[in-house]
Amino acid sequence: MNKKKGKLYIVATPIGNMGDITLRAIEVLKSVDAVICEELKPGSSLLKKLGITVKELVLLNEHNEAEKAADLLVRLLNGESMALISDCGTPVFSDPGSYLIQLASSSGVEVSPIPGASSLSATLSLLDTKIERFVFAGFLPREAEQRRRELSRYRSYRMPVVAMDTPYRLAALLEDVARIFGKGQWVMVAFDLTLPSECVFRGEVAEVIKQVGSKKGEFMLVIGR
Repeated sequence: MNKKKGKLYIVATPIGNMGDITLRAIEVLKSVDAVICEELKPGSSLLKKLGITVKELVLLNEHNEAEKAADLLVRLLNGESMALISDCGTPVFSDPGSYLIQLASSSGVEVSPIPGASSLSATLSLLDTKIERFVFAGFLPREAEQRRRELSRYRSYRMPVVAMDTPYRLAALLEDVARIFGKGQWVMVAFDLTLPSECVFRGEVAEVIKQVGSKKGEFMLVIGR
């Protein structure tokens, strides 16, 4: 008789405000045999803030996913249930975890999403025009020239482009957008969404650069509308 396989849950966590966790996410995180996270300290801190005690916290990131995913698959095949989370928001989206999902799904393990907070969805909901399609550029290259080349490629797209970067590169990215798209290009910066410091900057990129100044924080940038 074949042993029943476990289940892998992809659990979205808050992007800032802890009140954005869903009831279903809390239920799943409490019930699974292990929670898989990108970094142990942020993972344990997040769960503590949510008041969730887990049986085991497992580290899975870009450095160990290739070998760790195989070990986790064995456990899933042996009937254990697990939840994959990222430091914030929806897992796998610009975060590790896709290889584990590939192994699990191809081995007959059920993979189930537990929807919740998403910085992308939250940002798109702030647009003041109807959006039917867009390009997700994700994290742009760290090196300035590569980043500008990438932006130049997106300039020919006739739809909004959504980009991300680290907090300390916001000003540099806006300057690059002004350089490649022109100072009159419309942009929107969704800054520190769901946090007390939340701000939304809209308008011509030259004006948004002045408004943002030296601010540093988590952000999503929309170029065009």
